[in-house]
Amino acid sequence: MPDYKLLIFDWDGTLVDSIGRIVAAMHQAAEQCGMPRLDDETVKGIIGLAMPEAIATLYPELVEAGHVERFHACYSDCYVAIDRIPSAFFPGVEQSLAALREQGYQLAVATGKSRRGLQRILDALGWQDYFDITRCADETASKPDPRMLHEILEHCGVPASQALMIGDASFDLLMAQRAGMDAVAVGYGAQTLAALSAYEPKLSINHFMELSAWLNQTVAESRTEEIEHVG
Repeated sequence: MPDYKLLIFDWDGTLVDSIGRIVAAMHQAAEQCGMPRLDDETVKGIIGLAMPEAIATLYPELVEAGHVERFHACYSDCYVAIDRIPSAFFPGVEQSLAALREQGYQLAVATGKSRRGLQRILDALGWQDYFDITRCADETASKPDPRMLHEILEHCGVPASQALMIGDASFDLLMAQRAGMDAVAVGYGAQTLAALSAYEPKLSINHFMELSAWLNQTVAESRTEEIEHVG
């Protein structure tokens, strides 16, 4: 069984219940910038990408017109207005993260958010030093490029074989594949478990606390294998 040392979490749709706010902010930005309103599922399909890439995917005509930055600024203003009180954690997240830290796991975040956006939330929570490292899309390559995972692995001194990526979007799981890393698919965020199954996650969950239970079982099975091998 894998001996995981490092757990890397996506933020939106994995740790916090923010998908609805992202979709609403995108709709507001589209209206203010004179762009057509797209359906909710289409917008959900880009969550996880860095925002410039997400906007270019939804509205390629903005790239040609050179208006991606304007739309991005409008989206950011809309999202901050909606998210004045940061989105709530999904049930079980805070308790599970605290328990995982107590068990000795290193914890990291790999997100499509900007550094400014993530830092605003971490500061509000008093979580500035909660994670061993956080990486944001505007500091590195956007998902599904594996660069941010490579940077996290290097910082933590952990090989890919001992790290686990947990996310709710195809970009998360594809990024993990490209980094040679196992992944857990989350089914309560932006995309369904059926859509994520194509990326062959090690585990698929519909509640965050299922992750801790599975990790505990994995540790127990690894210890059993070690005892049997010695015997």
